[in-house]
Amino acid sequence: MPTPVRESAAPPPPERAAATPWLTLGAIVALAAALRFATLRTQSIWFDEAATWDLVRRPFGTMLSRIPDGESNPPLFYALEWAWTRVFGDGEAGLRSLPALAGLLTVPVAYAIARCAAAGAREAVAARAGLAAAALVAVNPLLVWFSQEARSYALATLLSALALLLLQRTLADRRGRALAAWALVAALALATHYFTAFVLAPQALWLLWRHPRRRGAAIAVGAVALAGLALLPLLIAQSGNPYDIAGTSLALRLAQLPKQFLLGYRGPFALPFGLLGAALAAGGGWLLLRRTLRPVREQALLLAVIGGVAVALPLLAALIGADYLNTRNLLPALIPLLAALGIAYGASAQPRAGLALLAALCAVSLGIVIAVAADAQYQRQDWKGLARALGASDSARALVVSPANGELALRYYRRGLRTMGPAGARVGEVDVVAVAGSRDPGEAPELPALTATALGVAGFGPALQTRTGTYALLRFPAAAGATAVAVTPDPLGALRFGERPPSVALLPAR
Repeated sequence: MPTPVRESAAPPPPERAAATPWLTLGAIVALAAALRFATLRTQSIWFDEAATWDLVRRPFGTMLSRIPDGESNPPLFYALEWAWTRVFGDGEAGLRSLPALAGLLTVPVAYAIARCAAAGAREAVAARAGLAAAALVAVNPLLVWFSQEARSYALATLLSALALLLLQRTLADRRGRALAAWALVAALALATHYFTAFVLAPQALWLLWRHPRRRGAAIAVGAVALAGLALLPLLIAQSGNPYDIAGTSLALRLAQLPKQFLLGYRGPFALPFGLLGAALAAGGGWLLLRRTLRPVREQALLLAVIGGVAVALPLLAALIGADYLNTRNLLPALIPLLAALGIAYGASAQPRAGLALLAALCAVSLGIVIAVAADAQYQRQDWKGLARALGASDSARALVVSPANGELALRYYRRGLRTMGPAGARVGEVDVVAVAGSRDPGEAPELPALTATALGVAGFGPALQTRTGTYALLRFPAAAGATAVAVTPDPLGALRFGERPPSVALLPAR
């Protein structure tokens, strides 16, 4: 009898094979949406977000007039947020849903960037590289964190990533329309956050060098430069505004950057997860340099260089005295770096090793995101919990809030709160309050110590103390027989938590 011939498995129909990456990308985007939108209200609004709320709740013209003296960023995000909150409200979800949408849209943009960079490989390999990059962006703890913060960082990251994608398309498209699209998006990125200039600068240089239409490229780059010059008067006006870089040394902030880029600010098992994340990223680097086709490797290294330059330029500025270097300002650099890492995992000649490294890093990242959502010790300062603990009172209360900028975050939850004037007021209680927090991003939050033990104002009884893992509250009720006692801000300010000065506010009865 003739030996039977084993039939090989039939290849999938072309339409099914073409649909596979899109279905997988859809699942990744759905996961990204769940991580960003499902927990929008979980964490408390903190000072920076309360500053956004304080701007966008005002009339549009008033908001714009306050940006030069009260903010350190250009106006585009605030203008969009102003319109957005008129539709979706200024609750926690309303304030944060625009950044969440921007963070979500960054995921398919990262897919397209990595897939385009890996186009020198087979179509299936290029798609795999794109999916790896999309997965890394979808679960990255830092990107999820800033997708849930009512500030400009997520939008700036999206626009700078979209500009990078348009740069890739522009180099393959001789039409002026593609150059115009890149110039428009790059200008919008600059109008969102000044630090996007550092990720746009290497893009502009690459465009001038490699685009076949040199004159068109020069016009596009010149248009972006003009947009930057138009923002220069605002930048100069804002340069004198206070800017908190966490009180840490430049060396420490720089050392924290790789860990925070990979695994976010806070989370469980910081040291072992940090070492594991570094090892997984190093494994990706080895795959890229030793097991990836040369044309693909060159494109991935170009992405890594763009991300690296976007970090190196602010570092150089800091060394010469313009020190604004911190992780959140460098967020636009993260997308080209993750796209390069996605190519390393997805387009190497050892796909199983790449998949294993990708799965491990995504698992760690996802675990951190879930831990942050579930455990208050890894979250933003708990002004919401403190506002709830204050409860209701039949008499007005004086609040000593440490640090002083916390008053604005507390005012978001207690809308009647206002700064006490020099004349003071009659109150039935003095409350000294603080929330747990760390001056250095990445450190575990701690409650500050009380700097005094007595109120120093006659007419009030001993303190009733409430301390949790996220806030501290000292209540000094009026002494027995007194319904209200006259107080002024000066003596109350001596009683505070920590070294930073407090504010003294008045909370009406309710």
